[in-house]
Amino acid sequence: MRGSVPLPSLDALKDQAKRLRAGLASDGQDITHSKSLELLAAQYGFRDWNTLHAMVGNRPPLNPWMLGSRVKGHYLGQPFEAKILGVQAITAQPGRYRLILDFDEPVDVVTFDSFSAFRKRVQCTIDETGRTVEKTSNGRPQVELMW
Repeated sequence: MRGSVPLPSLDALKDQAKRLRAGLASDGQDITHSKSLELLAAQYGFRDWNTLHAMVGNRPPLNPWMLGSRVKGHYLGQPFEAKILGVQAITAQPGRYRLILDFDEPVDVVTFDSFSAFRKRVQCTIDETGRTVEKTSNGRPQVELMW
């Protein structure tokens, strides 16, 4: 598998190991956290966790926004949780990414009590900090993602 699948970040790998351990525990197979890290390394084609850790730790961070990952944040000042449906690095502007977000619950984008307009899916362009350059009338970024 090594070489054919891009490696996630170190935090994402550790999260995968935790989920693997929890999944096996729910099936009655208790393993240590260290064993789950070793199994994960083997799934990615590495000899052991230390080798995988070194490979991930020695490379510069790639796109922090991964297809299918979950994010939280604010859209037009309203809190949301969403799944990333699309990611595109903007080559003309390094460090900028175009995302398509699918909100778990539609977000009301109107602040008036007598009127509502809900959005379930939005497209935005963010920087490495997870914020859009475009701002609302009060100066807040239209989209702010939390780490």
